[in-house]
Amino acid sequence: MGIIGLKELRQNMGSYINRVKRGNSFVVMKKSQVIFKIVPFDQEESWETVIDFTKLKKGGVDIQDLLARL
Repeated sequence: MGIIGLKELRQNMGSYINRVKRGNSFVVMKKSQVIFKIVPFDQEESWETVIDFTKLKKGGVDIQDLLARL
């Protein structure tokens, strides 16, 4: 796991995205304090589907209709 500064991450975002895609992880620091960690997304721990709106209506549900009902 590498340690990088926030400024370095901002200036070279594309490079770090590619490195994370290849499996690298990074701790991001600002003023000698840990801010966050960047790790590759684990496909096996993918998001849980709470509701599939395509099963309610073919083609899904219009977001405006959904928000109006909330």
